[in-house]
Amino acid sequence: MSKVFNDDFIKLNVSVLTVSDTRTEENDTSGDFLVESINTAGHNAVEKKIVVDNIYKIREALSTWIADSRTQVVIVTGGTGFTERDSTPDAAVPLFDKTIDGFGELFRQLSYDTIGTSTIQSRAVAGLANDTLIFCVPGSTNACRQAWEQIIQQQLDSRHRPCNFALRLKKVDAHG
Repeated sequence: MSKVFNDDFIKLNVSVLTVSDTRTEENDTSGDFLVESINTAGHNAVEKKIVVDNIYKIREALSTWIADSRTQVVIVTGGTGFTERDSTPDAAVPLFDKTIDGFGELFRQLSYDTIGTSTIQSRAVAGLANDTLIFCVPGSTNACRQAWEQIIQQQLDSRHRPCNFALRLKKVDAHG
């Protein structure tokens, strides 16, 4: 059975989570970049939060969005490195119903041109949880830009062929 594509743009509700022990609303350039990019692409940035790099604080924010009737996509920035404090993948992956292995693979491949072999320390991941799409990307604004412009934006666009995630996500509450 083939998928029926519609050429109409589907506006998605996207939340942004910044994971950092030092970022604030005043200096969260990565989170701000993502919110602006989401809105510029025609989607709706529904919520933005900053949490400390703590597995349980990250899971709390993600679980709230996974369970709510508004958020269809979450982009997490920060905490994907290899230091002892980086815990975003460790928090997110157990929540996934399905892992999107190709996201991390492609992100690291693209990052190689920018940061060389240091890309092996990136633990960028993505997955689906309760039909909510979750992308976990590094905290630098350049890494967020690369992930957004070269991968995420296309995969959120319902007109992107041969496939995208827009039709796979949970339906939102009409009042959300």
